[in-house]
Amino acid sequence: MGQFFAAALGFPVAVLSVLLVVVVAYWLLVAFGAADADWVELDIGGVPATIGISLLITFWWFACLSGVVLFEPASAVGGLAVLGGSLVVGSVPARLAMAPLKRLFPADAPASRLDFVGRTCVIRTGRVTQAFGQAEVTAADGSSAVVQVRQPGHDPLTAGTTALIFDYDVDGEFFWVAPLELGPGPTLTLGDH
Repeated sequence: MGQFFAAALGFPVAVLSVLLVVVVAYWLLVAFGAADADWVELDIGGVPATIGISLLITFWWFACLSGVVLFEPASAVGGLAVLGGSLVVGSVPARLAMAPLKRLFPADAPASRLDFVGRTCVIRTGRVTQAFGQAEVTAADGSSAVVQVRQPGHDPLTAGTTALIFDYDVDGEFFWVAPLELGPGPTLTLGDH
């Protein structure tokens, strides 16, 4: 057991031992609810960065420890060679471990224009007709877009008016809108006929 600690706390394994302690502490904090397990947007090998980095550091540490035990480097240059080799060798099983985990973290579905159907928009052109009009709509993520809109009737849809997007015309690449009254008057909802 003494040899294990001597190898784990000696150069070059100590460099990765510090990182491994940080990883273990982080996951303990997550397990006890003291830290958020929010996944960083960056993905490593198809898994969230927190998991990918944790796996890489764990396998690098194990490879470096194994390299020190097998090769017993006697100089700093030999220790650096073992450290460098462990980063390469440890990456292979880490990537293999990430492969089955990818299925647990599917990529987000790409945004679709159909996501705007059912949302309100604000008319940005002077008028909206059956052949012309634009409106600004806000997506679920808070971003906004100016889209082409049309209306089936002759309602006075002018700049600044709030409207409801109720359908998307794939062929014409525009949205169908209807006026939406906000306030004490009646409001149009998707279920009204």
